[in-house]
Amino acid sequence: MSLTSAEELKLKKKALDLRTNVLRMMKASRAGHVGGAMSSAEILTVLYFHIMNVSPENFKDNNRDRFVLSAGHKCLILYAALAELGFIDYSVLDTYGSMGCLLPGHPNMKIPGVEANTGALGHGLSISGGMAQGLKLNGSDARVFTVMGDGELAEGSNWEAFAAAAHHRLDNLLAFIDWNGLQIGGKTADVMNYSPLTEKLEAFGWSVINIDGHDLNAIVDAVTTASETKGKPTAVIAKTIKSKGLSFAEGKAGYHYWKASDEEIAEAEANLEQQRTELTAMEGGAE
Repeated sequence: MSLTSAEELKLKKKALDLRTNVLRMMKASRAGHVGGAMSSAEILTVLYFHIMNVSPENFKDNNRDRFVLSAGHKCLILYAALAELGFIDYSVLDTYGSMGCLLPGHPNMKIPGVEANTGALGHGLSISGGMAQGLKLNGSDARVFTVMGDGELAEGSNWEAFAAAAHHRLDNLLAFIDWNGLQIGGKTADVMNYSPLTEKLEAFGWSVINIDGHDLNAIVDAVTTASETKGKPTAVIAKTIKSKGLSFAEGKAGYHYWKASDEEIAEAEANLEQQRTELTAMEGGAE
């Protein structure tokens, strides 16, 4: 079911909050994998703030939904969401990158709200598949969501996981592939080309949906369609823009991992503030 105008605006503001939290961590550390964090902001926003049944209060409930960030280097956006949800205090964001901090460069289960240690690429889908099968065996209606990177597809273990999930008919598993077209080595298609990806995944037994990964309604509709698809898992190929929201960095492989200067931080803050002003104006016009 598509979003109402009010719901869409609320989620747009939340996605901006997540990007603002990412920048807060970048100000603290001056280095991090910002490109994929920014490109996947809308996906995590919809999942955590509109779809998933998960919160600090029910995190020990076996029937909660699960989220696994397979592309663990995108952790800045996960930490941003966990702070908004109340799993961690906002002040913890300011410690990112410091010695002994709670928030390392890849997520682990010492962090409240994190379901799995990830970062070694190619593991998250297998973990998610195991969770999904376990939930089915226990008769739970809970679902498992994972976010993968397009560059991550070069890890062969993913394709074993794709095959196993289809074999076990894991229709409670939904994998988002953040298809921003870039990785640390340049264009993903030049490093290891997996096009046509839709046909490959369908051949492995998956239902596949292609969307604009920054379109909130498209994300919601894809999750709804996946929930109605029985007998097979669903992959959502989400076309996104690397470093979305930062005008000077969008679509540039050099910002996969960003070592930020004072000038770039200032420009990023100005970018996000302008977006907040525009959203505030939209909110006023809707009243």
